[in-house]
Parts: sequence; structure tokens; C-alpha cells
Amino acid sequence: MAGGAGTRFWPASRADRPKQLLRLADTRTLLQGTFDRLSSLAPPERTLILTNQRLVSAVREQLPQLPAAAVLGEPAKRDTAPCIGLAALLVMRDDPEATMLVMPSDHVIRPAEKFQAAVRQAVALVDAAPRRIVTFGIRPTYPAESFGYIERGAPLTAHAGGRVPGASEAPPQTDPTTNAAPAYAVTRFKEKPKADVARGYVESGKYYWNSGIFIWRAATIVEELRARQPAMVENLQRIAAAAGKSDFDSVFRREFEALQGISIDYAVMEHAKDVAVIEAPFDWDDLGNWQSLSRLRGTDAEGNTIDAKHLGLKTANSIVYGQPDHLIVTLGVKDLIVVHTPDATLVANRHDEEAVRELVRQLEERGWTEHL
Repeated sequence: MAGGAGTRFWPASRADRPKQLLRLADTRTLLQGTFDRLSSLAPPERTLILTNQRLVSAVREQLPQLPAAAVLGEPAKRDTAPCIGLAALLVMRDDPEATMLVMPSDHVIRPAEKFQAAVRQAVALVDAAPRRIVTFGIRPTYPAESFGYIERGAPLTAHAGGRVPGASEAPPQTDPTTNAAPAYAVTRFKEKPKADVARGYVESGKYYWNSGIFIWRAATIVEELRARQPAMVENLQRIAAAAGKSDFDSVFRREFEALQGISIDYAVMEHAKDVAVIEAPFDWDDLGNWQSLSRLRGTDAEGNTIDAKHLGLKTANSIVYGQPDHLIVTLGVKDLIVVHTPDATLVANRHDEEAVRELVRQLEERGWTEHL
């Protein structure tokens, strides 16, 4: 899933080049890094990317090893459920028994080997119970209000993937015989909570952050969507049926624009019965805002994170991001975010970064679309 806007990374993230197409974590873009993690799991011809229609060319440019048909541009923004449902129907055209791995394109996950091992564990859980949905839970490090949460229930056996008979909720414990990560039945999904509720979740030790990564049979997620969003599935089936035909673009636009946007969490995950969560054995970061750079890249002796040609005097606890051919100089400042691009520069209080979204909204109101 590569259609996000990444507005909190403005001004580096723009409508034609959102954060998944930026090099924020290392020398590869977030999208390229996501594709790289699939190296031992699936070949390029079994990879499908759904993105915004205006980003198709940029995505293909960043991943030239993919067939052109592997990148599909949505004609309208309709959230994750239509995106995932359409992908599942297209996958089923090639393999009705296919198991799908669904991933956002803007996460940083390390190391790749642990991620790949966890995916194989998830596939084994699906193979043991083909109607099962598996997701990864991230052990929370603070009471985040910006993430959904997953409440875990009884542990699952490592081999058969079933509930341990008579088991109650138990602390996480890696299976020493298989090196498998702890896996549990999911009690329920919780949407983004208020601060005091999130604090209770973290203190209970029973909740994970929702990673938004899923493994399931393509047929399973289609049936789950059909049970709760039948009209949506009918529209999506008409799109899938037109794939490869001369009228595909017009059918895609007509049927997709007719959909109501809804997330996969609201459409399916909050209602599904057989859901398992694996405690992620890998490091995960969803890069929600500029503060993420400090977590990923670390800080210098003054607490600064620098990705620019920069000279700083009496500069502390700041993030500076820019182009290699443009010098940024800071003097006598602290707790700032400074981002330079060729046509816009952001100087913000590090502790008020959520206001970046308000800045983007005001740019839209003023009609300064050339900066969006």
C-alpha cells in the first residue's frame, strides 16, 4: 500500500513525492526498503503495489524490476479496505488459494531477516487454519495516541497454531524449540485512544500497537469484506473482471470513485473472529513525523540529528534536514525542526510538530498548491 500523503513530513513530502518515496531512513527510499524486505519471500512478479494514480510513474521509476502491471494507481482516495479488497481479487485471478502479505510502504523494519522469519511463522499459522487472519503487534514503548492497539488473549501453540488447551493469558515467551515469536489469539482491536486510556493499555502489558501488516488467504479477506461491505465487493469485482481489457481504466475510475472510504480495521478487523497476533521480533517504526529521524539516525553530543550540509553553533536538540548543495546555519537555537527544500523552508518548534498538518491545511486554503 503506497498511496499515503505523509503531510507531517512537509515540506520534503509533497503530493507528487510523499514520504514513502523519500530517503529518510538510509540510502534507499521507504518504498524501496519495503520492497527489499520481500527479497526471500516473493519474486517481483508476485508483488503488487497499489498507490495514488499520480504516483504510478514515480513508483515504477523507483522499482524498475517490477512489471509495469504490478503498479496500479487508484483514481480516488478511499482508505485501506477498498485497496486491500481489490488487491485480493486481483491476486485470486492468478491463484485462488494464494496467501497474501499486506504491508504499508512507509515503515522502517529492521533487521530484514527477523521480519522474513516472522512472516513465515505467520504463513504457517494461516496454513494451520486457512480462515485465520494474522497480524503483527508491536510492544509499546510509550502510551501513543496515534496508533491503534491490539489486545492479546490466549497463547497459540507454535506448531498447530491452535489455542493452548486451558491456557489463560500469559507473558510473551519465545518458543525455544522453534525460535518462533510469541503468538496469541486477538481479543479485540482498539482504535486510537486518548492519553489516559493509552497509558492503561501500556501498563496492563496485554496490548500491542497495531502494525497494519497482515497475512491471510486472499479468499478469506474477500469473504470477510463481502459479509460486511457487500456493495463494496460488487464494485471491486467489476474492476477485477475488467483487468487486462481495453475499458479497464474507465471501469476502474467509475467503480472505485463510487465507493465509500473505510479502513480495513473498521471494515473487518474489529469484527473478525479468528485473528492471531504475533509479537513482532523485529524493530519497527512507522515514521509518523520529523521526530522519527532522531530515533532512526541517532543524535550527536548536543542532541541534534542532522541530514544536511550544516554548520551549527550553540545549537541543541534540533533536527536539520536539507539538500547536500545548500548550507544551513543555525546559531543560538534549540528544540527546532529546520527543513529546507528548493521552494519552501520549515522552521518549527520541535514540541509543536503536529501543527505541521495545520500548516498544510492553510496552504490549501490560500491556494498555494505549488507548495503542496
